[in-house]
Amino acid sequence: MAKFGKKTKASQEIPTSALPDIIFMLLFFFMVTTVMREAEVKVEQKIPKAEQIKKLEKKTLVSYIYIGRPTVGGFGSEPRIQVNDVFVYPNDIVQFVEEERSKLKEEEKDQLTISLKVDKNARMGIVTDVQEELKEANALKVMYSAPKGQNTANAASIIGQ
Repeated sequence: MAKFGKKTKASQEIPTSALPDIIFMLLFFFMVTTVMREAEVKVEQKIPKAEQIKKLEKKTLVSYIYIGRPTVGGFGSEPRIQVNDVFVYPNDIVQFVEEERSKLKEEEKDQLTISLKVDKNARMGIVTDVQEELKEANALKVMYSAPKGQNTANAASIIGQ
């Protein structure tokens, strides 16, 4: 009987020549899909300062409503309501809240917080209209955004609802 020997030896090395291509493809993928800014603010924002501030634990559960004078032309000079990148009327707030809730997981839907960023020169009537619509949408976790500072007289007039 004849002995059979191994004539070819398989290489045990992993080819790494395509590795830089794969890394650059991943880099380009993340650069294209990353969102840097959620919404472009199109209203004036001179937010009153507050004494006490509490930081949020999960910013993914926060949706923002901006109220102030439009900074872009064609929308007048009266304070307007902006959600995401569009101007809305107070009766559109319920639909906005439902859309924001639909983006969340089922167990997080009741934890949605609405953050109001209101210009200090905005009239209280438009803020009250937004608050009433939020009550109708059952969005009872409302937060007023304010930087920390000493100007508490203006902050109290907005927060003291």
